[in-house]
Formats: sequence, structure tokens, C-alpha cells
Amino acid sequence: MEHILIEKQAHIAVITINRPTKLNALNKETIQELHEAFSALNKEQAIKAIIITGSGEKAFVAGADISEFANFSVQEGQELAAQGQALLFDFVQNLSTPVIAAVNGFALGGGLELAMACHFRVASTNAKMGLPEVTLGVIPGYGGTQRLTQLVGKGRAMELIMTAGMVDAETAKNYGLVNHVVAQEELLEFAKGIAAKIANNSSVAIAKAIQAINANFEDGTNGYAVEIENFGACFGTEDFKEGTTAFLEKRKAIFPGK
Repeated sequence: MEHILIEKQAHIAVITINRPTKLNALNKETIQELHEAFSALNKEQAIKAIIITGSGEKAFVAGADISEFANFSVQEGQELAAQGQALLFDFVQNLSTPVIAAVNGFALGGGLELAMACHFRVASTNAKMGLPEVTLGVIPGYGGTQRLTQLVGKGRAMELIMTAGMVDAETAKNYGLVNHVVAQEELLEFAKGIAAKIANNSSVAIAKAIQAINANFEDGTNGYAVEIENFGACFGTEDFKEGTTAFLEKRKAIFPGK
């Protein structure tokens, strides 16, 4: 991998986007590498949670690499958005392994879109978030118009996108865009602490929960019906047997890998 680093510790993997001279901007190669990393880690039985962050102290991801698409046609622009969403952003959202975004510094444009595709977000006190695409004469194309609206509501999403404004970490927390705000030097360990709590639980059940929660935002899908189906499916798993047995025996459940 040229643009990302991967560290594994116990049941947790940390992906670091490593383009500090470009403020970790997303180019085609980085998107492809991230897809490959998420895909591989999702298949590893031992990895039960993934954290993604950016290298350095300035940026999570400062945006997309504009030089790659500045001269694109209408069709090329549509293909760029479609391919990017399928390869990374939708892929992360629907990953069965939980993904936490540790937002250190700027998360702008495609960077915020990547953070929003993760299952939830924690931010450093110096984090700044926004979707400034309209300053370039374009709109967010990696799911930003949809996910920002889902997270903060229509009115706030409209204002943030139309003004191309940035919000600080505390405002993002108040909006529901991030779950927690901590000092930058504590960010990664804080995220690992949450990941460790996740890793103690049933990966099989968590994957079913991710699928059911996401179903609520899919057109034509009844989220309640998916919940019922997935709830029932859990009864046929070894994790359910272990969890209920441990509860009745008044001991801590020991769940296997995925």
C-alpha cells in the first residue's frame, strides 16, 4: 500500500491515510487502496472493529484530489461519483465490521463524506468539518447530500452545503455529526477504547444490527421487516447460544471471531 498504513492490535485494526503533504486528500489510488484494506480486514476472523484516521495533526482528509477531475465531462463526472460510492463510501457504510472514524483536524468534502460513511465518528477538539464543493461549482458526489441530511437534518444540511461553511468539533457534536470530542493526543486511544468494547460483543449480532439500521435509509426497504428477519436469524448462531448460556450461568460470554 502506497497511501495507507494498517496497524493491528488484538481485535482492532487502524487504517491511517498517509498522504500528509496532500493533507491526506483522496485520489483514485487511495480510494482503491482503502477498498482493498477494508475488504481484507472484513474477511479476517480476528478483526472485530476498524478505526480510520489521517496521518499528521492537520487533517483527517482535506478533500478529494481536484486535479484528477478538473477537466472531466458530464459522463465522466457521473462515473466518478458512481464508482467512488460503490468502491468505498457505500462499501464502508454496509461493511459488516464496525468502522469508527477518528477525525483529527480537517474533514472536508470527500473527507467528511468518508467519515459520514463510517458507522460513527469521534473527533479531536481541533477538527473542522464541511462540504465546500459549491465553491468549485459542483456538489458533493460521494453521498454527502444524503448522509449529512440523515445525520444533522434537512435544514442544517442545506445551510452547510449552500454556504460551504465549516463547523468545529463541538458544533458537530451538538448537530449529531460526531458522537464524542476529545483532545487530539487522546483521540486514537479513545477510539480504541470504544472499539475494544465493541470487540467484546458478538460480531455476528453486530453485523446483523448494522444491516438492520442501514435498512431504514434504503428506498423500498422496510427496516422493521429486516430487523425481524435478522433478529430471528441470530437464534440460529453459535454466538446466540454462547451469549444466552453465559447469561444463565452468570459468566462473561466469550464470543469467537466473525
